[in-house]
Amino acid sequence: MEIRDIEIFLTLAEELHFGRAAERLHVSVAAVSKAIKKQERAIGVELFARDSRNVRLTPVGVQLRDDLREVHHGWAQSLERARLAGRGKTGALRVGLFPANVQELRRYWETFRARHPQWELRLRVSPYSDPFAQLRDGRADVLVTWPPAQEPELTVGPLLFAEPRVLAVAADSPLIKRSTVSVEAVGDFQHVTVDPVPTEWFGRYVPQFTPKGRLIERVIPVNNVEDILLHTAMGETVCLFPAHMSRYFARPDIAYLPVTDMDALPFRLVWRSDAENDMIRALARVVRELGPLTG
Repeated sequence: MEIRDIEIFLTLAEELHFGRAAERLHVSVAAVSKAIKKQERAIGVELFARDSRNVRLTPVGVQLRDDLREVHHGWAQSLERARLAGRGKTGALRVGLFPANVQELRRYWETFRARHPQWELRLRVSPYSDPFAQLRDGRADVLVTWPPAQEPELTVGPLLFAEPRVLAVAADSPLIKRSTVSVEAVGDFQHVTVDPVPTEWFGRYVPQFTPKGRLIERVIPVNNVEDILLHTAMGETVCLFPAHMSRYFARPDIAYLPVTDMDALPFRLVWRSDAENDMIRALARVVRELGPLTG
């Protein structure tokens, strides 16, 4: 099995979805399917059981995943150390971002880079589904996100910013006649959902119920902001966002209405407690010293 085949297998083993695996690997779904079938022919047994609705690992697939993870991790770490050494770096800190206001957060990244030129700082946009898996499997070292409610193995670090909420609606929605909107009004419309996702974590972003106890229907699955905006612009859903979305994603087909009865959404550094290292501590120190964004 070649290295690329191992990467395809392990990515599909994590995602259990051909589309998401292809997206992460930047290849077509057909390419993922072809590679998996090639591996199964070579081994002589199915690695994944799939039907029209689900993909899951077979017992042999589980065993192969567990065996290959350590091999692939060691290989990837060796290549990473070689690449960094070639650039005069001794380590790399990977930060996954859930907020979209990257420009406003630049002071943290630039200060970290200026203070620690021996380390490389890598920023990437995080997918919504299974948000903390990337910390557990080593794809990210730190996340910038609203804090998880019940993730005891994670450390919640310093605050970068907290923002009021806005409701994104289609430009021709009847709601645009209002200057503000309440969470109660959200119960009249369908909202997006993410799967898989920690219930408590997503519930801080989109409540399950309105203040009067009405269910907020979360029915259309998404995994990125572009999908949310598409469904919102088409009038299929509305979406609760932090306020900076109205600045970074201003569009003629979407209006943003201030929400009057929701607490500000805080964004903090979050990392896996048992993976804490000097780079993570240094970034946390930068955020604490500079303090949260204001205004």
